[in-house]
Amino acid sequence: MKNEDILKILKTDLEISGGSRDEMLGNMIEVAKAAIQREGIKLNDSVDDGMLVESYAAFLYRKRREDALAMPRSLRYLLNNRLLSEKGKSE
Repeated sequence: MKNEDILKILKTDLEISGGSRDEMLGNMIEVAKAAIQREGIKLNDSVDDGMLVESYAAFLYRKRREDALAMPRSLRYLLNNRLLSEKGKSE
């Protein structure tokens, strides 16, 4: 999934209709990708990975506004499952 597609979904998730925040949201997508990869997950262009990146970027955006916001359990669950699935295939 391309960044432009992820951006469209992210804006829908965050209920943002204008384009004034596109650059910032694009940067959050890149930060989300880097954070996911630091956890040891190899991303590809699949829809699943695109949605994982979008969920992480949405969390980062919301965390900016609420400093005490913890990572949603559903996102942590997705990351853990993805990592375990990847590690299981490589062995």
